[in-house]
Amino acid sequence: METDCTSNDLPVTGVTAPLSAGTRLLHIGPHKTGTTAIQGALFAVRDLLPEHGVVFPAHSRHPMEAALAACARPAMIGDSAPTEKHWTRLLEQVEATGGKTSVISSEFFADAEGDDTIARIVEQLGGERVHVLVTLRPLAKILPSQWQQYVQNGLRMGYDNWLTHMLRKAPYEQPNPSFWRRHRHDRLVERWARAVGAERITVVVVDDRDREGLMRTFEQLLGLPENLLQPVPDATNRSLTLAETEMLRNLNKEFRGNGLPDELYSKLVRNGAVMHMKNACSPSPEDVKILTPEWAVEAAAEIGARMAGRIGDLGVRVIGDPGFLSAVPKTPALDGIPAPRISPEVAARALYGALAAAAESPVRHSTPAKARTVHQASSKELVRVLGHRCLKKLRRR
Repeated sequence: METDCTSNDLPVTGVTAPLSAGTRLLHIGPHKTGTTAIQGALFAVRDLLPEHGVVFPAHSRHPMEAALAACARPAMIGDSAPTEKHWTRLLEQVEATGGKTSVISSEFFADAEGDDTIARIVEQLGGERVHVLVTLRPLAKILPSQWQQYVQNGLRMGYDNWLTHMLRKAPYEQPNPSFWRRHRHDRLVERWARAVGAERITVVVVDDRDREGLMRTFEQLLGLPENLLQPVPDATNRSLTLAETEMLRNLNKEFRGNGLPDELYSKLVRNGAVMHMKNACSPSPEDVKILTPEWAVEAAAEIGARMAGRIGDLGVRVIGDPGFLSAVPKTPALDGIPAPRISPEVAARALYGALAAAAESPVRHSTPAKARTVHQASSKELVRVLGHRCLKKLRRR
């Protein structure tokens, strides 16, 4: 299905006027809209920004814990819960920027619920000095990326089934209630507009055909020299292939089926197997991509068109063509997903990553059971025992 990527009804801002000096630019994502690329580029030149009147007030590329704490959202599965100290520390760093322009970027701010929460975040960051930036991409492109990201956080549902739940099963909240909180983009913009006013919101529609267009837009908004912001290679941010995602999804089912603790998932799976697989294995042209069925592509395009219309009615500044929000991928949409085939090398890399993570916290052998030897125990029992032993060791550390 082809969709016209232009719009005759909505205003398109061709020239990006810079923000006032001293603005606190809050980039709220949402997920899968170029946030990691921007965060990496800003962090890479953080020492050069002050000479241009701009500060990136964070000790890391992405202050995720601070954003989660501010929005009262839980951590990724198995990770330590964020605390108010994370948010307070970021606020202190922002306050230390004084009269300079500062930029705070986390896609997890899009998870904020309720007007009171959003109003508090804005007030604590500087009230009238805050300008909110929202970056958007077509929903049809976000769907596969977001699904595989959910799988990396423990999701066990297949793509076709997940799409059915998100697009066809009211109230469209299961298994991931955060999806539409983030990606019903018109409502996201409207929520934040209620806190800061439409005049202090900029929506940037990302055009994937211009890979560095988002960098140039940020430079103009912040009054930075052209080409100061450059992409930073980050293998850990790449999306998984269909085969990699399916391998992980089936591992998630085994993990949950054996009742293993979430802390082990964080250490051995997400930050062990998956991280090493991403770093060590680059997708090849033969790898099957995550392809969206045609019915879901059409539904996403219709929702995108409605969202674009509502955003235009809100009176916020729009950079780029809102018509892109109803665009569809150029790759042919398929009814059904091809069977994934994972290479032995990729599987071995993932297994090694889990083993390497486990080796960082060696498990001492406890006294052998009197009733049975290890060879007499079932594999399910062995996995459960090993998991709890690893967890005890992690907690002692």
